[in-house]
Amino acid sequence: MNSTKIKLCGLSRLEDIKEANRLKPDYIGFVFWEKSRRNVPFDKAWELKMALLPGIKAVGVFVDEAPERIAGLLKEGTIDAAQLHGHEDEEYIKRLRKLAPGKPIIKAFVIRNKEDLEAAEKSSADLLLLDSGTGTGKAFDHELLKEAAITKPYFLAGGLGPDNVGKAIDVLSPFGVDVSSGIETEGVKDPVKMKQFTDAVRCAGNDTDEKR
Repeated sequence: MNSTKIKLCGLSRLEDIKEANRLKPDYIGFVFWEKSRRNVPFDKAWELKMALLPGIKAVGVFVDEAPERIAGLLKEGTIDAAQLHGHEDEEYIKRLRKLAPGKPIIKAFVIRNKEDLEAAEKSSADLLLLDSGTGTGKAFDHELLKEAAITKPYFLAGGLGPDNVGKAIDVLSPFGVDVSSGIETEGVKDPVKMKQFTDAVRCAGNDTDEKR
């Protein structure tokens, strides 16, 4: 059975949480960035987290946020892990670890070339998120990532949807896959696409196994 972790990101409504509870992904994501149309206020995120099944981990997505504010959300239980999408450097990560010890940190990197992959590999974050760009919905060259043979566990993101996530998993075998716009219709999370995506991830690799 395929063990690739599933992260459904950008959830902002109670309906989204209820669907996630039915589908049981490994992670869901709350976006805490005011410029994003998926931005969720901290108090709203708390309400949504309280409705989330305990076995599903909530990840907070941040862009150059004060580490003290992130640590507060981690300590109070609004989120279980922090995902950093800004200019957060190693000193920033070190500071956040000190403020919220033991809490997972995910660092996102936009991948355009081999140099970007090398920079990602050097990160001290617990997990990486390798993307073509924050919320662009476009996939990067997966062959570039395949050739790099990156050793740190990572979420694959950018341009994924129900129709192509299975192939991406077969080619790259990432720790996890992250989706947001790929499970939306007219900017709103679509329960049909959410189910199609999770089903596609869980079925990935089955055809390959049967041929062996």
